[in-house]
Amino acid sequence: MNIKTLSMTIAAGSLLATGAMADYTGLSYDATDNGDGTWTARLYADFSAASDELDAVYGDAANLLSISSTGGFYQNAFGGNTSAAINPALYAAFPSLMVDSWVTIGLEDQVGNNMLNIGIDWSDFEAGGNIATDNGTWFATPDDAQVLAGADMRVMFGQFTMYGLDSHVSGLINIQGKSGNFETFQETGIAFDFSYGVPAPGALALLGLAGVASRRRRK
Repeated sequence: MNIKTLSMTIAAGSLLATGAMADYTGLSYDATDNGDGTWTARLYADFSAASDELDAVYGDAANLLSISSTGGFYQNAFGGNTSAAINPALYAAFPSLMVDSWVTIGLEDQVGNNMLNIGIDWSDFEAGGNIATDNGTWFATPDDAQVLAGADMRVMFGQFTMYGLDSHVSGLINIQGKSGNFETFQETGIAFDFSYGVPAPGALALLGLAGVASRRRRK
């Protein structure tokens, strides 16, 4: 099993233009070759301080959320749509459960997991297809420790296993959280396109466009 960590800083132009973007710094992912023709990506929102938070990933009427893969997502029969449904006690009997595809805020299984979701139709995702919503979210509250960036200064928001090492995972997400000074922020229109080891063809151009499309609103 080969695990790699790759980082892509998005909205770089906006970062240079204003210090307001300094808390959320971009996306990163861990890429794992599962040795059976599939690979697993763990996706993270990156921050500049351990006390920064990722509270929600969402889509609304003005900002669509979509996540897809060129080859479809692997779904385990004993898994779930979110990490809150993953029972680690089943790993020994069903080791393939460890590479199930799911979304999350910070945690990889149900232990201590207070994440909730509303408004998302998971039926396509359950069948290995896309996640899409214009009126839904998965989230945890600021009181839940899982939202914190911590020592790694990043918060996981999903694990996705794809068929074929030439496949990639791409999407458009919006996030809400709190910076280290407890100021609420929103980032919208965050585009990504990740493949095993390197960005998929066209990803660099896509991420460049994300820098133009991404907008921050503070409350």
